[in-house]
Amino acid sequence: MMRIVKGFIFTVSLVIASLSLAAGNADSGKSKAATCAACHGSDGNSPAPAFPKIAGLGEKYLLKQLLDIKSGARSVPEMTGMLDGFNEQDLADLAAHYDAQPLQLSGAKETKLELGERVYRGGNVATGVPACIGCHSPSGNGNTPAGYPALGGQFPTYIAKQLRAFRTAAHDAEDASGRSNDGDAAVMRGVAARMTDQEIDAVANFIGGLN
Repeated sequence: MMRIVKGFIFTVSLVIASLSLAAGNADSGKSKAATCAACHGSDGNSPAPAFPKIAGLGEKYLLKQLLDIKSGARSVPEMTGMLDGFNEQDLADLAAHYDAQPLQLSGAKETKLELGERVYRGGNVATGVPACIGCHSPSGNGNTPAGYPALGGQFPTYIAKQLRAFRTAAHDAEDASGRSNDGDAAVMRGVAARMTDQEIDAVANFIGGLN
């Protein structure tokens, strides 16, 4: 009986150790983030809308994006070769580091703010667009365990660009400008496929000031 108990404890210890190895270390990530700072800022708050803010997005989401970009599952020309020198543990550490940073709000303009809020909170029943709050929360903080990113405070131009990329991929899988790394369920492609340009721009603007 004691052998069984000891064997069980040893096995559990191995599992815990492997989980610890796979988990990201924010302190280690900070020391590995020097190459990221030029575009995304030292704290993950990019100074320019051309590059997304990656602070506080959610560790699981960030790691998936880093792995997808490195493997080519998500095409980001600006990051070509940038992750080649990082292994999976390095990427997990980077994800942990940036997730631990507070996101700074970009702010929203008054233009079509009411439409943006309506789409974000209630979707568009007539065209089958679901509310964004179902995955990204009413406050825009996302759902970390599920891997749904925090959106509140992100650059509106970046949000709009990604929604259009998901929409493109939904309608034409061969179009290189599309984005299809939202998983097998194609949740974002399904959402964006039904959105108009007006709705995309309005909800992106609303998200920029959401917290």
